[in-house]
Amino acid sequence: MKNLLYNLVKVYIKTGLHSYHKKIVVFGLENVPLDKPVMFLPNHQSALMDVLLIAVDCNRKPYFLTRADVFGKPLLNKIFKFFQMIPVYRIRDGRSSLSKNDEVFDKCSQILGQGKALVMFPEANHNLKRRVRPLSKGFTRIVFRALQQHPEIDLQIVPVGLNYLDATGFPDSVAVYYGTSISARSLYEEADIQKSEKRTKSAVSNALKKLTTHIASEEDYDTILEYLASKKISFLRPKKVNQEVSKFELTVIPCGQTSISKRGLNIFKVLIALINFPIWLLWKFIMKPKVWEAEFTATLRYATAQVGFTVYFLVLFLVISFLVNVKLGLLIVGGIFLLNRILVKFA
Repeated sequence: MKNLLYNLVKVYIKTGLHSYHKKIVVFGLENVPLDKPVMFLPNHQSALMDVLLIAVDCNRKPYFLTRADVFGKPLLNKIFKFFQMIPVYRIRDGRSSLSKNDEVFDKCSQILGQGKALVMFPEANHNLKRRVRPLSKGFTRIVFRALQQHPEIDLQIVPVGLNYLDATGFPDSVAVYYGTSISARSLYEEADIQKSEKRTKSAVSNALKKLTTHIASEEDYDTILEYLASKKISFLRPKKVNQEVSKFELTVIPCGQTSISKRGLNIFKVLIALINFPIWLLWKFIMKPKVWEAEFTATLRYATAQVGFTVYFLVLFLVISFLVNVKLGLLIVGGIFLLNRILVKFA
């Protein structure tokens, strides 16, 4: 029964994600082992959106390591538990909290020892900048502990590249790349943990830098973005983008010239707002002002749309069914849903 409910919720969320995004493309699912323990290691740009995009399409039913500060309320804790989310503690949660991670790592080791899948963001924080940040050693501790406590397992590491066209914009497009799996055992040397840690972090970091856009330069970051915009290369194609980044020269764009053009009025977005004005008002004036970090913009907007449209369509269906008939209620709600899907694809 629990699996049935989980799968129904998964379909519900996947439908919402594809309705929210203009395009979602997934590559490399053949690289995900189905019969071995797997540790998914994605880059982290867009808060909970990163989690959901992996959850609905990774071909596994993974557990997720999640920052502990989002836990705390009983109802939320039950929801997080249902979705197999495990709290992990950071220094900002208090030094005394860090000791709890030892128990968390043991639990993760047990999960992997049972042949299941785990998702952890090795950068240990999120950031909208298009680069792979230095990796935390936390994921290596889990990997090595699992290998030590369960020497019989063939643990596979799968790096995942998440690539957004505009992580704070709407509608956005995203490409998810699952990289070639890496045998954790091949990176592990029990006699030299420090060397193993360095080797593992390097292997994962190098893989991520091929699966997502990596602009290493802090000083030239904005200029490189302008250069890429002038080339009109899609950020959904990280290999091509990274080739252009590697060729970049500051002389390409003359001083004072910008290649980022201002966007005009988008009639499709206007139509989306008009057709769905209750949801638009909810987002614009109530939910959007509550966004506390830019990285959470898409997460909160998507959550507003997912829950808001569910309630909106249900109320609309019930009112029309009561005043006219069920058939017309279904027809109107279904028509608005399909029209929204079309408008989002063209917006």
